[in-house]
Amino acid sequence: MSIPQVAIVGRPNVGKSSIFNWIAGHRIAIVDPTAGVTRDRMTHLVQHQQRHFEVVDTGGIGINDVDDLSEEIEDQIQRGIESASVILFVVDAQTGVTLLDEKVARRLRDLKQPILCVANKVDREDWDPEADQFYKLSRGSLVRVSAKQDRNRDVLLDEIVDLMPPQADDQQLPDVAEMKVAIVGRRNVGKSTFINSLTKTERLIVSEVAGTTRDSVDVSFEMDGKSFLAIDTPGLRKSKSLKTDVDFYGSRRAERSIRRADVVLMFFDASQRISQVDKQLCSFIHDNYKPALFVVNKWDLMAEHMLTQRWADYLHETFATMAYAPIAFITGQSGRNIKTMLNHSQMLFKQSRLRITTGELNRVVQRALELHPPPLTPRHKRPKIYYCAQISVQPPTIVMKCNNAKAFPNDYRRYLLGVLRDQLDFAEVPIKLYLQNKNDD
Repeated sequence: MSIPQVAIVGRPNVGKSSIFNWIAGHRIAIVDPTAGVTRDRMTHLVQHQQRHFEVVDTGGIGINDVDDLSEEIEDQIQRGIESASVILFVVDAQTGVTLLDEKVARRLRDLKQPILCVANKVDREDWDPEADQFYKLSRGSLVRVSAKQDRNRDVLLDEIVDLMPPQADDQQLPDVAEMKVAIVGRRNVGKSTFINSLTKTERLIVSEVAGTTRDSVDVSFEMDGKSFLAIDTPGLRKSKSLKTDVDFYGSRRAERSIRRADVVLMFFDASQRISQVDKQLCSFIHDNYKPALFVVNKWDLMAEHMLTQRWADYLHETFATMAYAPIAFITGQSGRNIKTMLNHSQMLFKQSRLRITTGELNRVVQRALELHPPPLTPRHKRPKIYYCAQISVQPPTIVMKCNNAKAFPNDYRRYLLGVLRDQLDFAEVPIKLYLQNKNDD
């Protein structure tokens, strides 16, 4: 038996995403007064009274989307309702009953699932009577809460658990993802289309409208009996173009998704030149030492006009500091080369978690010093490396103890990193290298 889902529905701007974040215990969904911010379904695993369930945030019912995505948003809402074991019908106690609330109530009236009416924004106990007007929209149960004031959260969770179907003896928790993969790139490079091909479902809205995905969305999938987590991120644009709070939070979510990920799939559009946004994203990936796979998507549009080597050279020339990153050419629409790419992602993940013995590491570095000694200092002394040790993984982190760390120029440090990649199994992942004076702590 699968984990029960609890769908949060209601008209725009009643606080659905605030309720979602509040139940989850931390900020996941974007909360903004702009109507229509939530488009895709978002889920989060919650435990209460030894019961596990997934809470699902959905878009506002009745929204006229500015990007003409109303039908797609509606489809995602319907999918969330159909898969739910319990539905939270969220209303705004401060605004009172609206025509759109009544429309939502009529839509939910014939559903078989239990429906809990949640009157949000009841910030104080003396405001409780204001919520009584919503009894006419509910099918019995009504809970007064305030996500902002953290009021009655446990009461809400108790009600949810009480409405859930009986727990089956064979219910299993979702498999822990073996690898988290962030899918990043500028707008319209085909990230959501790729995830839909990956999961073989219309799990996310796919559209030609730039910026369809505004939040980072976690999507679980399985391959060859293993569980994975794909993190779809908002398409980014230049920092100076971040005109709204939604864009700002979306860019922050994308950066957080990169930090969360075990491997980053950096998407490029085969028919477009590399942009400034691409460079900013790659810089963030590089600065966070994340294993990355450059993914050239929509290759079917260019296969007859360009050799893969030309695009590979173009990427390596543009991102010289990430020359170690492998490159995949895929067609997300058809799923071509996707499995090969994901297999390669697993290889990167394994490389990033690899530990090298101190003995092997020191032998490799000693040979490198003998073949190409470090340059002499202005005082005609040659700096020395006494010993090395790997102190961490993800990324592989190596400390080299020496007599004068400042005497090793950047080009020699790059030489040492190149040796580590060539001689050890770190060929395609970033390595964090520290040169420290022997007497330093």
